[in-house]
Amino acid sequence: MKSNEEIVREAYRLAEGNVLDGEGFRALFTEDGTFNDMPNSLTFRGDQIPQAMAGFASVFPDVHRELLGVHAFGDVVAVELRIQGTHLGGFPTPVGEIPPTGNRIDVPTADLWHLRGGRIERFDCYNAANVLLAQIGASPDFASAIEAAERAAAGE
Repeated sequence: MKSNEEIVREAYRLAEGNVLDGEGFRALFTEDGTFNDMPNSLTFRGDQIPQAMAGFASVFPDVHRELLGVHAFGDVVAVELRIQGTHLGGFPTPVGEIPPTGNRIDVPTADLWHLRGGRIERFDCYNAANVLLAQIGASPDFASAIEAAERAAAGE
């Protein structure tokens, strides 16, 4: 039986842009396993897991994860990494798609993998989404946020 660290390393291999095996990635999870995109408060289950992986790769087709540190503690594997790639596909947002910029991303990330019986039960990805957005040229619109807060405070 593979160690928890080996299972997690295999998950990263399957998620690389030059491999991208969504079904193989999903097969590493328990039946009720979840992939949690923590900065965006999104949870993916079942067939949504490979779809989420493919969606990210459609925006950054050369996605690579540089593993800086992998630490196994029983049924938990903690990983410090950098998500890297080139913005070559449309980036979906609630107000429309950001067209490809060709910009490179290098996003600091920490992942926690919780395993049970040799399978991934929960994958919590804590990526610096604000860094990713800044690197593709999508800075926050603070002026609009202030205006909306002022309108709300005024009861409008």
